[in-house]
Amino acid sequence: MSKIITITFSPCIDKSTSVPSLIPEKKLQCSAPKLEPGGGGINVARALRKLGEDAIAIFPSGGYTGKFFNHLMELENINCKIIEIKNETRENIIVLDQSINAQYRLGMPGSELAEHEWKACLQAVEEINNIEFIIASGSLPPGVPVNIYAMLAEIAKNKNAKLIVDTSGEALKEAVQKGLFLLKPNIGELAYLAGKDKLLPGEIAIVAKKIIEKGQCEAIVISMGMEGATIITKDTVDIITAPKVTRKSTVGAGDSMVAGIVFFLSTGKSLLEAAKFGVACGTAATMNPGTELCKRDDAFRLYNSMCTAS
Repeated sequence: MSKIITITFSPCIDKSTSVPSLIPEKKLQCSAPKLEPGGGGINVARALRKLGEDAIAIFPSGGYTGKFFNHLMELENINCKIIEIKNETRENIIVLDQSINAQYRLGMPGSELAEHEWKACLQAVEEINNIEFIIASGSLPPGVPVNIYAMLAEIAKNKNAKLIVDTSGEALKEAVQKGLFLLKPNIGELAYLAGKDKLLPGEIAIVAKKIIEKGQCEAIVISMGMEGATIITKDTVDIITAPKVTRKSTVGAGDSMVAGIVFFLSTGKSLLEAAKFGVACGTAATMNPGTELCKRDDAFRLYNSMCTAS
């Protein structure tokens, strides 16, 4: 069994509910809320658990909400390394307007971390031996330096571990400076790395290959929502078309995709096979409401249909 670590600097409790119609200035009757642990690396660890692979989730947690967050993780049998912090763990709200089948995602500010708190997160990674994959995913809360994923890249090199990063903004730009195994941006994030507002379809592979040729990562998987993904290495460009499904929620689809990629890689599959399974997992996540993420049976059924169609 491979040893997989996820690290999340801004975890949250996701509260999902629905209303018949979202109308301003009116008291709305909501459905019973569903509460789940969330945040980039948290969702990756949860999705890996659903697929049948264990990961160790490292995250900061504090206050009353932090205690409840830890309880939610325990309910899902996720292996955790918890860094106690002073501030409360944040909460996010997801509301589905049933009348138009539109989802509203209300993200609260991240809980500020003190220097000794975010350093303790890094120390937790360093203390674990025989790591094969480190997955750093999600936004950075106040107090955390934008080069923290670059610091993780150095730790990964020292441990001979493969670092996978899924983030945005300056943290993404800093991360690629140190070299990664895999980067998973969307098209907008890839454009940001190129210093552009947007990329034309013909520019995507060119920009990605420039990043790879600079030695900043070995491969890039660009998520394209309903269209699937493009996987680019030094020598190859492969477009993966996503299967058509009825979508209920897009929350956690990208995290499910990352989990699928790592799951297949951990079993010795090729990067292309892993990316294809990642697309299947991301698509499977959209079939479920709220933040349920992907289900193993749905992911494998979709993957098999993709293999049959190709």
